[in-house]
Amino acid sequence: MTSNRRSHRVAVLAYEGMSLFETGIVTEVFGVRWPDLPEPWYDLTLCSERRGATPTVGGATLRTSMGLDGFEAADTIIVPSVSDVDVPTSPRLVAALRAAHERGVRIASICSGAFALAGAGLLDGRGATTHWIYAERLAERFPAVEVDPRPLFVDEGDLLTSAGSAAGLDLCLHLVRRDHGGAVANRLARRLVAQPYRDGGQAQYIESPVRAADSGDDIARSMAWALERLDEPLTMEALATSVHLSPRTYLRHFTAATGTSPIRWLIAQRVEASLALLETTSMPIEEVAAAVGFQSAVTYRHHFAAALKIAPSAYRRSFRGARAG
Repeated sequence: MTSNRRSHRVAVLAYEGMSLFETGIVTEVFGVRWPDLPEPWYDLTLCSERRGATPTVGGATLRTSMGLDGFEAADTIIVPSVSDVDVPTSPRLVAALRAAHERGVRIASICSGAFALAGAGLLDGRGATTHWIYAERLAERFPAVEVDPRPLFVDEGDLLTSAGSAAGLDLCLHLVRRDHGGAVANRLARRLVAQPYRDGGQAQYIESPVRAADSGDDIARSMAWALERLDEPLTMEALATSVHLSPRTYLRHFTAATGTSPIRWLIAQRVEASLALLETTSMPIEEVAAAVGFQSAVTYRHHFAAALKIAPSAYRRSFRGARAG
């Protein structure tokens, strides 16, 4: 049966001196149509301030057929980065981004692309992130922006920003999750041989990662053990005991290996596990909460809203509405 829904239109900014890495992430997620992904998928368009040849890093040249007028038909605009964080955003790009935002277009940035959104005034009074190496500069140039250098990405609903380079993949998969649900996002992640879900609040980088020869295998085993028992009342002590480590040693190794705490990781996994139940069943919220190990629906709603910026019941309605639309 052919759907009457149109594809979600994604416009990506191309600019002189751009790196193709971040743009490649966006292209792979939104531009490639895999047979096991839903239709309609996304329509991807690369736009530049000037149509034609756009020189990129490494001497390659990208040719674009659309100017910034391509933003006018977009449902989502992605700014993958900027060429120089100390150069003001061009007036033409500022005008195009502001006009799109006023129309209700969802706008996202990867890495230094946050400077373009901030330069357009879109991030004033909003939370945002960028590559940790640029975070202090972003805060200095745009003091009205609430810059947080720690998370992988920040979802403010209509405006999203992500950390550097590879964190753009986490952001793009998060957008797919918002549009199509967790099952589709995880399916795409498997296609990309990527981790299905990393909480946006996870740390950007780890100072001293644990070598696999040390405790990495223990941590991985404990995670697998916990994922098989999400409906049980797990504690950090139980996780540590599962691999015969003391709680203190386990906490140190877990944090070094993952950049987060065991309890925060466990909460993220429980929220993640609940998505499929919200998407595919009519279970009451209280039963969903219990099925993934939350002690109460109140606790579940709190952590769900903190992670996804939406209530579980609203997520269920919006997901089903998107399916029926």
